This record gives sequence, C-alpha cells and structure tokens, in this order.
Amino acid sequence: MASLPDGWITNLIERFSEDRRFRHVAVNREESAIGLCSGAFFSGTGSLALMGASGFLTCIYAITKINYTYQVPLLIGITMRGRPGDKAKFHQSNGLYLDAILQAIDIPFVPIERTEDISQIGIAYRHSRMMARPVVVGFTRPLLRGDA
Repeated sequence: MASLPDGWITNLIERFSEDRRFRHVAVNREESAIGLCSGAFFSGTGSLALMGASGFLTCIYAITKINYTYQVPLLIGITMRGRPGDKAKFHQSNGLYLDAILQAIDIPFVPIERTEDISQIGIAYRHSRMMARPVVVGFTRPLLRGDA
C-alpha cells in the first residue's frame, strides 16, 4: 500500500502501517503511489494506492499513460471530499469535478459509504485485475470516522 497523508485517511494509513500483513510505503506525490503500485503488479504483488480526492485528480496523466497504455490493473482508494456535508470550502471543487473526470476517462468507481460496503473493495480489486485497468474506491467521511 502506498499513500500520501491526508487528514481523512490518517487512521486508515496507521492501521495499514501497523498490520504486518501489509507493507506501507509513504510517498511525497500521488503520482509516485501510482508508479509504485503499478510496478508492484509486475512483481506479482497486489497493491493499493491510497490518497485524497484532490491528489487523485493530479494523477490523471499517470493513470492514462501507465495503466491504460500498458493495461496495468490498479486499485486506487480515495476520499470523497467535496460532497454535501464536507465543510471544507477548498475541497468543494473535488465534489464538483470528480464524477465528471471519472466518467471522462472511463474508470470504474465504487463508493464505500457504509461498513456493509467494505466487502466491495475485494470485488473492485478483482475487477481491476480482470479488466487490466484501474478501479477507484471512494471512502466517505462517516465511514472513515467509524460513523457509518
């Protein structure tokens, strides 16, 4: 799992870091997470790139160049910032543009909004492998706080 710190996913990153079943690599740019996780595929290692929604939006070129061109599967986890209820004004553009960008590049998106949805992460991972392209799972704030 490669991640860039984000306030919403700090606890999730800590859980991955503390779990010996996973190797966590902190990165300084979201594109680095895309590159590392894509490279892990070629070694036969499953991976997850975890980041905030705004960081994901900076990765569109890396995803279309690396993953689409070379048919590299990748599971990407993002925050669902900018949705109704998010009081951070500077993240509202994420809510305005995220869905349209996901549709524009034809990347499957699976919202993980409630505890019951967590099983969809494995399905999304396997779907990415089957279609040899990235799949994005989006985490809501209530879920990440444990309120869902």
